[in-house]
Amino acid sequence: MKPEYRMEKGSRAGIVCCSDGRKAKTKEELDLLIRKLESLGLCPQLSPCIYAGNSASAGSGRERAQALMDFYRDDSIRVIFDISGGNAANEVLPFLDYPVIARTDKLFWGYSDLTVILNAIYAKTGRASVLWQVRNLLYEQGEEQTAALSEALFGKTEKGESVKESESLFSFPIHFMQKSRMEGIVAGGNLRCLLKLAGTGFWPDMQRKLLLLEGFGGGETMIASGLAQLEQMGVFRQISGLLLGTFTELEGSVPDADRRLSALVRQHAGPELPVAKTQRIGHGTDSAAVLIGGWMRLEEGRPDGQSGEEIF
Repeated sequence: MKPEYRMEKGSRAGIVCCSDGRKAKTKEELDLLIRKLESLGLCPQLSPCIYAGNSASAGSGRERAQALMDFYRDDSIRVIFDISGGNAANEVLPFLDYPVIARTDKLFWGYSDLTVILNAIYAKTGRASVLWQVRNLLYEQGEEQTAALSEALFGKTEKGESVKESESLFSFPIHFMQKSRMEGIVAGGNLRCLLKLAGTGFWPDMQRKLLLLEGFGGGETMIASGLAQLEQMGVFRQISGLLLGTFTELEGSVPDADRRLSALVRQHAGPELPVAKTQRIGHGTDSAAVLIGGWMRLEEGRPDGQSGEEIF
């Protein structure tokens, strides 16, 4: 990771929920996550907007935005992890102080519905954020994810070791569906959530971007609908390449999901746009991280077998 994003052991980490609030029954999981982060050498600090009250959200959009901005304004906070997902993240966008965010060197991390914040930060400030969910530390690939996060944050694992390039949090294997090379600043994330920004001032400039798309719920028709909207917006004529992550529902229910996804992309994006696919970006517990607003170069058949290269 870029040197200015690295931190020392004992650094404070803000924990927020800018999308749907966590259920009270998940408190045990959050306690476990806090202990896990502490074992890495971080000092987690919880936002007051974590648990859902009478509604699905942990406070109003303004309140959640204020909680996030408090962490951005606090110089002792070095990194901010959002542990939420759902539907409500775009409520906070009008209340964020983008000039303050632009002046900091701290990274915001989140996935799924937090796609709206990741792209809004890039659109308004030019700064990068990380598409990745810190709760992955608790799940099936938790040991590997913990080592990779520690190396990304501190330059070494919690055991004081280095990780192979292929095991880096920001490295992932790909295969090309069309063409064999692409590069550009990355925009995008979750397809459904990204499209909530369409027609707003938070939509990122897509000229020469490398567009990342992934999805959790929704089958073939929902993906087709989203791709059709991007086509009608002219996005596929603007971008330099398309990187597809996992589409959980489709891939879990259709045996030839890759072929059908490729056909949909070809239908809406055409045969000339470079298109690559990875199984390591999305909602899987083994997901790699991607800098939204960071430069990436992807090539088929790199010697080390890892085709994702973040260039900072």
